[in-house]
Amino acid sequence: MFYRRKIILALLQLFDGQIDKIRLQKLLFLFTMRQTKAEYVFIPYFYGCYSYSANADLTAMVNRGILSETTSHFTKIDTTDYIKTLKEADRKLLQDIKLHYGNMTVNALMKHTYLHFPYWAINSKKAQEILSTEQLEKVNDSRPKENKTVLFTIGYEGISLEEYLNRLLKNDIKILVDVRCNPLSMKYGFSKSQLQRYSKSLGIRYTHFPEVGIQSEQRQELNTQADYDKLFAGYRDNNLPKTTASQEKILNLLKEYKRIALTCFEANIDQCHRKHLAEAIANLPDFEYEIKHI
Repeated sequence: MFYRRKIILALLQLFDGQIDKIRLQKLLFLFTMRQTKAEYVFIPYFYGCYSYSANADLTAMVNRGILSETTSHFTKIDTTDYIKTLKEADRKLLQDIKLHYGNMTVNALMKHTYLHFPYWAINSKKAQEILSTEQLEKVNDSRPKENKTVLFTIGYEGISLEEYLNRLLKNDIKILVDVRCNPLSMKYGFSKSQLQRYSKSLGIRYTHFPEVGIQSEQRQELNTQADYDKLFAGYRDNNLPKTTASQEKILNLLKEYKRIALTCFEANIDQCHRKHLAEAIANLPDFEYEIKHI
């Protein structure tokens, strides 16, 4: 079993085996914020801090018969003592979470996280109900707001879905432009339908231009930078001249929405075609903006 799932099960165990869903997300968030290296990353969602990955793990454990689920609660039905399986530092952190926050109501927990971690409250539907005008201003001030027109690029290799989405939010991305030829991924959250859904949930529009991607069969045997350079030389010679119309559409999106991001897999921009696509767009007439890789 993944260690991160043992943390969730140990947390449930500390709370007599049952926690309602919103409180569970908040308690897990407060725990991970105290970890040296967080097991889960959170995004600002409808009720504040939320981890898609934690929810996916919870669902997986329900399917395996370790947990049961109602519309409002998760319940631990596995009798294993997961607290004993944790690292000592994590055991102490969980016990501290129980001590300080165990008696808080859902609203009290939400308010606590909103006040101490205002960025994670920027999309909350409850903030106006439970915060004062002054407290709400602090949340609004945490919302990224940028007016400069920038063409961003971003890869998802090596980062979680939540880390990826937070990069988009913190750079105030309005449109996510998927430039993969085949938008499928073995990595949780990054296949087309998932990425479109998760982006939309945070107010980021998703669009896909498969024609500017590189066929998967062309990406075999890429072992050195020289291999990548050869691949991209062919991409510049053969693909880019044929996809000018699509590049112009992307440029028009940039002009209209000001902050858009080309996305593909690779973390290393020198090993991804999105660099060369961005440069081709920059060479179009009327492009006078910044390119930034995040």
